Amino acid sequence: MSMEKTGPRVFSGGIWEERYGYARAVVIGERVIVSGCTATVDGELQHVGDAYLQSRTAMDIALEAVEMGGLTRVDVVMVRYYVVDHDHFDRVGQAIAEVFGDVRPACTGVRVAGLVDPRMLVEIEIEALRA
Repeated sequence: MSMEKTGPRVFSGGIWEERYGYARAVVIGERVIVSGCTATVDGELQHVGDAYLQSRTAMDIALEAVEMGGLTRVDVVMVRYYVVDHDHFDRVGQAIAEVFGDVRPACTGVRVAGLVDPRMLVEIEIEALRA
């Protein structure tokens, strides 16, 4: 996946960005707001059945967008994640802890009825801010 920045917008070329009319991320001053990311790479869902690996892939995509917006992992202040199965909270939380370590952003986890593709187990949004 290759991201591109056009003014204050970052695009990953993901299939839903064009279809639903949104950007992967929006840069507002010293803030980068990243849309929900799943483990979809080049139109194909990765790691079917594995919430942990889907989380890692989604965060990789989100963090690449943060970097395209001019910030880094240490600037992340908020993580929101949505899971479709209560049993996935711990696996996703483990992935978040591994990726963010001592950054310790604010975090919200929500269980939802489903995501756009029934094979998707998690969707992750992040926000970064240069303090």
